[in-house]
Amino acid sequence: MKPIMIEFINNSSEPLYIQLYKNIRDAILSGDIAKGEKLPSLRSLSKSLSVSMTTTQLAYDQLLVEGYIISKPQSGYYAADVFSAGDDRDMQKIMTPLPESVLADPDQPPYICDPDCFDFNKWKKCSSKIFNEHWGLLLYGSDPQGEGALRHEIAKYVYTSRGVTCSPEQIIIGAGTQQITGQLCRILPKMDINHVSVESPGYLPVQNSFRDRGFSISHVSVGSDGIEIERLPVNISTAVYVSPSNQFPTGAVMPVGRRRQLLRWASDNDSIIIEDDYDSELRYFGRPVPALRSLDNEGRVVYLGSFSSTLFPAIKISYMILPPSMAEIFSRTKGDYAQTCSKAEQLTLALFMEEGYYYTGIRKLRNLYSQKLSLTLEAFAKYGDERVVPVNTHSGINLIINFATEKTADELCDLAKSAGLHMVPFSRITESHAASLIFYYSKLPAKMIDPLVGRFLALLKS
Repeated sequence: MKPIMIEFINNSSEPLYIQLYKNIRDAILSGDIAKGEKLPSLRSLSKSLSVSMTTTQLAYDQLLVEGYIISKPQSGYYAADVFSAGDDRDMQKIMTPLPESVLADPDQPPYICDPDCFDFNKWKKCSSKIFNEHWGLLLYGSDPQGEGALRHEIAKYVYTSRGVTCSPEQIIIGAGTQQITGQLCRILPKMDINHVSVESPGYLPVQNSFRDRGFSISHVSVGSDGIEIERLPVNISTAVYVSPSNQFPTGAVMPVGRRRQLLRWASDNDSIIIEDDYDSELRYFGRPVPALRSLDNEGRVVYLGSFSSTLFPAIKISYMILPPSMAEIFSRTKGDYAQTCSKAEQLTLALFMEEGYYYTGIRKLRNLYSQKLSLTLEAFAKYGDERVVPVNTHSGINLIINFATEKTADELCDLAKSAGLHMVPFSRITESHAASLIFYYSKLPAKMIDPLVGRFLALLKS
């Protein structure tokens, strides 16, 4: 057992446990801590580093979640077998020809999805059970609100994962967040709400959904703590669309104090908060902040969730949790709404969650994606320079990459595609004309991240 040595930076913005976590993680990735090597106990490490047991526990917990270490009952903590990018910095090796499978179809983006991200066998098992044992359910049309079995499982899930309490009757299921937002656009006017404030910069597709349905839109700037509440309208009933747990595109996380302030604003102005809690499951550093909906005691928050990042891409299932008063409005008009999600897929997902497969899949994804994120950031640091800056580096399935270059975003995308990377212009989903790209590192096999990022940056420099 090697001693773990670290010099903490006391005036750093990073907590001590994050510094300790990174130190141990890097030692495992570099091989300084070998696969299977036992780590010091919590007590002994705390004593040797002169830090609290809480600091050490939090660091080990983070390492456990991400799969860098394993815990053996009655024995202790051990370094796990993880992929290391190695020390090969030979640029000639990076520029070797790509596999034919990467560039076989020029009309398709390379590496659309890493098949290791989802257990299709378990999904097929659940699907077969629906078709073989419960096929009679498929002879009837879908509930406009969504299948009761799935709404029941979602109610259990949001309570255990985000502290959100609701009944299945408050949940509406639809095919994607934009489609779900369309249902919200039918409810808000019945409450005399025809105006929506949105984050700036923010997610354009949702903004367009409101605008296309006749809502007036105002843009409110985003700071380091999320939307600037002081700039929201007052003395009128309105709605505000926010993503407080992972603001897109800045990655800002709204602290609990600001969340309570936003709730007070909604109460004082008889307004509604639309909380898009996307990718809340995929946070890799620190503990998640409670959902706005979990802090709401007045029925002011509409909660939006999605399975798009945690299932495979072909499944488009999202959900909306309405306050009781808004759920009552929907129930009176739901006969005018045709369900857009496949009944078979809803029932399969319900069984997938009931059997516990979704929960184990989330843990696997969190482990896998956090490793991919670390490998991606290491590759950009290794091969890039100050002209290439990744941002939003703590959660989700992608990075935003800012480029200081004369090339346009479309030109950068073409260059990335020639290197075997899937990137899209930032301007497609937010109000920006900068040379910024969204890089979906989640889609890449882990072993390909280092060479493909290296190839892309080499092409950019040349």
